[in-house]
Amino acid sequence: MVTTIGAPFALALALSLVVIPLCRILALRFGFVARPREDRWHQRQVALFGGVGIAAVFFACAFIFGIARELPLFTITLALIFGVGLVDDIVSLKPSTKLIAQIALASVLLFFDYRLNWLESTTLDLLLSLVWIVGLTNAFNLIDNMDGLCAGVAMIVGAALLVDLLPGAAGTHALAEARSLAILLGATGGFLVYNLHPASIFMGDSGSLLLGFSFAAVTLSAGHQTPIRSDILSIVAAPALVLLFPIFDTTLVTLSRWFWGRRASQGGRDHSSHRLVAIGLSERRAVVLLWLLAAVGGLLGIGVSNLGQNWPVLLAASAFLIGMILFAAYLAGIRVYDDDEMRVKRNTLTPIVIEFMHKRRVAEVILDLCLVVLCYYAAYRLRFEDPVDFMMNFATFTRSLPVIVAAQMIAFFAVGVYRGVWRHFGMLDTLVVARGVFFGAATALLVILGVYRFFAYSRTVFAIYAVLLLIAVTLSRASFRLVGEFMQRQRQSGRRVVIYGAGDDGGLVIREILSSGGDVKIAGFIDDDPRKAGVRVMGYPVLGGYSALTLLMTASSIDAIVISSHALSPERLNNLSVLCAEHHVQLTRLRIGLESLVEVDIDPAAKSSQKPPQRHLRQIGS
Repeated sequence: MVTTIGAPFALALALSLVVIPLCRILALRFGFVARPREDRWHQRQVALFGGVGIAAVFFACAFIFGIARELPLFTITLALIFGVGLVDDIVSLKPSTKLIAQIALASVLLFFDYRLNWLESTTLDLLLSLVWIVGLTNAFNLIDNMDGLCAGVAMIVGAALLVDLLPGAAGTHALAEARSLAILLGATGGFLVYNLHPASIFMGDSGSLLLGFSFAAVTLSAGHQTPIRSDILSIVAAPALVLLFPIFDTTLVTLSRWFWGRRASQGGRDHSSHRLVAIGLSERRAVVLLWLLAAVGGLLGIGVSNLGQNWPVLLAASAFLIGMILFAAYLAGIRVYDDDEMRVKRNTLTPIVIEFMHKRRVAEVILDLCLVVLCYYAAYRLRFEDPVDFMMNFATFTRSLPVIVAAQMIAFFAVGVYRGVWRHFGMLDTLVVARGVFFGAATALLVILGVYRFFAYSRTVFAIYAVLLLIAVTLSRASFRLVGEFMQRQRQSGRRVVIYGAGDDGGLVIREILSSGGDVKIAGFIDDDPRKAGVRVMGYPVLGGYSALTLLMTASSIDAIVISSHALSPERLNNLSVLCAEHHVQLTRLRIGLESLVEVDIDPAAKSSQKPPQRHLRQIGS
């Protein structure tokens, strides 16, 4: 099996490494280049036709290894979708024209009875299959927006699909699909070498449409074929998880453009990769982060596909899905459109949609509902680890679940969980969540005690449930702050700064620098207290005292010093000024205080005879 898959991959990779540079030379010679545009990311001319190289290698290897003979329909439709993309690269087709071509080619597969086989209704399954094929084809077209992103995600997705195909591939129709995937991976891998930042060639629509259509087609099965797996969860969840990132990015971009009155087909710098760069990540780090997300989805998809009803895998997949939704919500809040672009859609629905975006409490309630169900299910699974015991107690789970949901949601509302702001979530908010979890679990326990006399119920389940829910809700609320701080630390570049004073004021300086988003890189703290040397404050090291600062300046390792301590003696401050002037290092101090804007008499006697506040306010305005 390794030789059967490895040989096509190796040949395709070797050919691609040779063919792609030739395509780049030809594209530059004949002027087929991607020119910089306001709605595009690249800032220089880059050769197109990387997709031509991928397709040339793929079809050549398909004929060499007999794939074209074994999968004629697959090969023909791929050739046609490649042709559509190539024409678009040359003459720039209208979005509607490309969409019609994609629908037509997807319909060809459906005509020959290739579909998802997810639903019992043939009509609904055909419609879903059509949306799946066209959606994935466009998804890979949309994520081709930054150097190495589309090709890297394609390698990850293709590898996951290939691993998923191998167990049932021997001597079946799936073996030919597995070999075709290996060829496509080799061709894409060779292209990726030249597409990494800074890219010397782009794949263009000819490549992205080919990749998207290929992966969509591989996930289909002929109506007469017997599925390798019988459980619907594995059949549906596995490909959805493997292809989650392209679906995630397409959904984020489509909804964002719809909300802001832009066409979904309109280009722009509003993809997940662009949003990550907008908050300070380098282009390479943004791409690698998205690769990692795609890889996690692929691994979970493989796990769900092969382990089926294994509940830890299912819970991990559910947690990852919720995490991706929260990540999408965070990215959606990043400003990527100019003010003049934020025009209101002519449709009367737009004001309602925009209003809903700012009313996220509904989404919070839905999220908490999912967390309550997942945590209660996990509590039962942890309490009754043996599958037989779990099935014996499953009836009590289903009977008590409505009570748990109702009690918990009412408790959250009553204690004020839905009044907090996620970006400023702190310890006091955690206590509010803890109160809500405790009151919800206690109320549910009392109701079940009164209705069922707690017959056949385990008190341990409620304790486990409360702990899991507290952790889950706290992490969900803290996610915006955690992700925001992580991204802010990742974006630090530019002037190297040390903070003099590792006390509470030093923490304020850190927060101010991180929130301001300036072109600053924090090297650490300097503090005269020798006991603090080597410790970390808010994740940054205390480098030492005044002598360590002198060494840093001598080595030209810093560009600026921010004084946070108010306990510096005038002599030390003077020495710092001389030292900074000598080494051309900027010396600044952050001052935080209260400024009185209205003078009032605070004499107790005057305060006792003070006029009513309403009259005082009017006097201020006069």
